[in-house]
Amino acid sequence: MRFLVFWLALPAVWCATGCDGPSHTPDRARSSPTSTPTPVSTTTSAATPTSDADLCAALVTHWSRKALDGGTYGDYQSMGLSHGQYQILRDVVDAARSVKRRQGREAADELIDRQAHRACTERYRRGTPSGGPWT
Repeated sequence: MRFLVFWLALPAVWCATGCDGPSHTPDRARSSPTSTPTPVSTTTSAATPTSDADLCAALVTHWSRKALDGGTYGDYQSMGLSHGQYQILRDVVDAARSVKRRQGREAADELIDRQAHRACTERYRRGTPSGGPWT
């Protein structure tokens, strides 16, 4: 029985050590210059939100466009929004639907950008709301 357990466990041991089985070649001899990982950039993008209001506007803008395309809002928690941000999204999408019917998609996108930025700036004008994550 022990012999059977040993042979069944052997492949797991090989995979835990690199899935290439036993080898007599040292690791440094097997590596090549092309296998060196590419360094990750640590600079921030210009599109990275710089404040709570900017982050709110970016989230609301993104999800407003999705809701406008999909015809439904979805769950605010799965979107990563607070209740207050979700209310901004609903107001923005309601207005954008009306503008889209009358003036087209481009005008609706401009309205989404403008209203999301204005509402989020107002929401965070005194810092982060203090009523908990649901506000």
